[in-house]
Amino acid sequence: MPPLSFKDLKLNPQLLNAIEDMRYEKPTAIQQKAIPLVLNGHDLMGIAQTGTGKTAAFVLPVLMKVKYAQGSDVRALILAPTKELVLQIEEVAKQLATYTDLRILAVYGGVGPKTQIEQIENGVDIIVATPGRFMDIYLRGAIFTKHLKTLVLDEADKMMDMGFMPQIRKILEVIPVKRQNLLFSATMPERVVALSEEFLEYPERVEVAPQATTIETINQAYYEIPNIKTKINFVEHLLQTEKFTRVLIFTKTKQTADNLFKYLDRKGLGPVRVLHSNKGQNTRIHTMRLFKEGELKVLVATDVASRGIDVSDVSHVINFDVPTLYEDYVHRIGRTGRAEKLGVAITFANEAELFHIANIEKLIRKSIPQKKLPKNIKIEASTFEEKQDIARSIDHQKRKDDPTFKGAFHEKKARPGKDNKWNSKNKSKSKKRRR
Repeated sequence: MPPLSFKDLKLNPQLLNAIEDMRYEKPTAIQQKAIPLVLNGHDLMGIAQTGTGKTAAFVLPVLMKVKYAQGSDVRALILAPTKELVLQIEEVAKQLATYTDLRILAVYGGVGPKTQIEQIENGVDIIVATPGRFMDIYLRGAIFTKHLKTLVLDEADKMMDMGFMPQIRKILEVIPVKRQNLLFSATMPERVVALSEEFLEYPERVEVAPQATTIETINQAYYEIPNIKTKINFVEHLLQTEKFTRVLIFTKTKQTADNLFKYLDRKGLGPVRVLHSNKGQNTRIHTMRLFKEGELKVLVATDVASRGIDVSDVSHVINFDVPTLYEDYVHRIGRTGRAEKLGVAITFANEAELFHIANIEKLIRKSIPQKKLPKNIKIEASTFEEKQDIARSIDHQKRKDDPTFKGAFHEKKARPGKDNKWNSKNKSKSKKRRR
């Protein structure tokens, strides 16, 4: 029978007090299954959607194993793909470690390493890091891994997508071979399976739902919308008519995010901020804090924010653009419906993006209902450039399915016409010159 309370998990009093402060009522499914296995020393492969309590599922047993501050060298390393996720994990770990003397440090890029190195040299028990910054500081001689006993890889699928495999392999070479390994991922593509086989030893597999499953508390829908201007009209309509507490709007590009932010801000539909990789680290942290504390109604973001936002009261997620990396759909909409609360995920799709909707449905093994645009939404005319982009995308998709397909944008062979007449005239002129 699975544990019914955190006390059943045999956690120490310090952690139980912190759990009570954080108002965690009972362990989630992933916590019930993972924590006992980790405490018993098993390597673990955990598959769980975002919003299921995954972070505490590995942080709690790591805190139990490390127990108290000791020496000056790191004893547990948690790797995550983005600064935002690193900061979120650090925050959860520090809250759960409130009644201990454990030293927990977040290490990430975007800021100079000097301060982080000084903090490490002062002594650290647990490091939460992005792979690149960890190796950067290690190569400077500031991190000693001799006493490292636990390695956690969180969001392993995103690490693969972001090209972190070389850094992860280097890290595996410089940390002790005898250690406990934990890998967590919402999806389990082949490259993640290959990674798990590379460094996990006889792992226990914990799966609280089939991989890439979306949470049942999220109400999903999509609308076919022809172009960007009409998408903006519909966003404006939703913000004016729907009861949003906090809404996250995801765009494919930084330029679209900036333009949408400016429009919504100008229309007074906020408070609204924008978040993407061109924003400075302090700005990103400040924006996240405002959103988390409820001072922002709307946050427009690229996929930099699709992981690492642990805000329990996001009422709506809007996919302004359909993600072409289908796993990102799972992570985007997982920002709502957290902690068993109800959430809404709305996706806008133009003609070319409908292809991706079908593939996302295959991934999540669920049909996403299509809804009709309200009649009062003004349908704007598509620009020539937009029509061309959509036509190219459709051609590209059809060509991937059928390599023999010849679309509107395939290379055309020269055929009799003006160009050939021009060439023949030039040839005759050159012949006359030679005479």
